[in-house]
Amino acid sequence: MAEHETQSRTTGATVLTLVVVACAAGLADALRRRVRLRRRAHHHAGAEPTPAHTHTHTHHGTPTVPRQRATGPSVETVRLTEAERDAFAVLVRRLSEGD
Repeated sequence: MAEHETQSRTTGATVLTLVVVACAAGLADALRRRVRLRRRAHHHAGAEPTPAHTHTHTHHGTPTVPRQRATGPSVETVRLTEAERDAFAVLVRRLSEGD
């Protein structure tokens, strides 16, 4: 094998290794930040939630979007009269038949 081919392979392997190390370091940093934020959120669980239109800031001053609420709106029910239920049943039948 020629010397320049060996040198190219060594350089390529070195660059690839550096990219993998940089990605692993970035992933570790992201996971560390996520754990830190979860601990902080758990610690401040009794605090008033921030409105959805405001931004919070990380310790670096970078704006972030606050977490969304885990619960949805309350379930609503509407009571229908007998005539309304019959009309709805007719509508559903017509739509399912394709008329």
